Amino acid sequence: MAAATVSESKSTGGVLTLLACLGAIGMLATNIILPTFPALAAAFGISSRDLSLTLSSFFMAFAAGQVVVGPLSDRFGRRQLVLGGLIVFILGCTICASADSLGTLIAGRIIQALGASAASVLSRAIARDLFEGEPLARALSLTMIAMAAAPGFSPLLGSALGAIFGWRSTFILVGVLGGVLGLYYLARMGETHPSDRRAAHSVRTVASAYVNLAVDVKFIRPGLAVGFLAGGLFAFFGVTPTILIDVLGLSPLDLALFFAGTVFVVFGAGLLAPRLARRWDARKVAVAGTIIAIAGGAILLTETAAPSFTLFVVSITTFLFGMGLVSPLGTAIALQPFGQQAGLASALLGFLQMACAAIGTALGTALPFPPTMALGGLLFGGSFLAFLLFPNHRS
Repeated sequence: MAAATVSESKSTGGVLTLLACLGAIGMLATNIILPTFPALAAAFGISSRDLSLTLSSFFMAFAAGQVVVGPLSDRFGRRQLVLGGLIVFILGCTICASADSLGTLIAGRIIQALGASAASVLSRAIARDLFEGEPLARALSLTMIAMAAAPGFSPLLGSALGAIFGWRSTFILVGVLGGVLGLYYLARMGETHPSDRRAAHSVRTVASAYVNLAVDVKFIRPGLAVGFLAGGLFAFFGVTPTILIDVLGLSPLDLALFFAGTVFVVFGAGLLAPRLARRWDARKVAVAGTIIAIAGGAILLTETAAPSFTLFVVSITTFLFGMGLVSPLGTAIALQPFGQQAGLASALLGFLQMACAAIGTALGTALPFPPTMALGGLLFGGSFLAFLLFPNHRS
């Protein structure tokens, strides 16, 4: 079936919603436990700081899993790997929910991440199977919105669940959601990567293909640009609790509400991005997005100590709007030339994003600067690097 025909037959709200949910399930599991850290620390007799391992281990496993799943899906198809990944994810949730030590919790988080990585990377690969051009950008925009909304809303959800039912309920909920998503995928989506398009990858050819992608400017420039902005996004999630609670004196509920509010900024930018790309060149819109994101970081750098809440909101809103424009368009630009290797290309793109997320999160807490300066520097630096990559790229 030709790509255009596939796009026409599959461009429905149900399929787009399914792709968005596949992309978001891992991000939901990432941040939903943050409000329960005090309860987890008390239950295991450790400090809240020790629980940062539950985040870093998740990110590392999430990044590594995508690199393996992507090429496997190019060889064996998407369907069975999505379903298998969701089963592994549910297993990880079950282990986390029953954990009685930090070690068991970390093991469960690693298994969670490996399963979620399949859903995340293959949401993009399936989108590339079904769509091209502007429909692809629209599908990826919805996926990106969901992936940004999940970590934004999940602390609010986790706070409510933890207060009413205890910390174990957060893992039970995401496991149940993974099961519902698997059943919906089974009923709704067939195989989108037919056997006549599959590549019989060996370990050597996979390694060679990754190297070729990594040095191909059509992929690596937009891919790294999206990755640098993802690093800024997760640095924001990691550092903001310190700024808002410890520096500005807001409550944990205020923090959760603030995260939820930022979702609407990314949502608006994600909806606007494909429309602007349809009117102007997608690369030009992405470059404009990087400039807006740079401005967001620069605004925060004007306050090196304790920012006003208003200035912080303006800075973060500006950065997130710029990032929301760049992410779907940069992803579409990176994947568009590689339809035969959509799984592998999506895997490397996901690896870049999660690796940058891990680095951004680590730097946000490790840099020997006040948290406002550290976050402002990361947002500005990552956005500026993304800007340098896009002007020289030709799609």
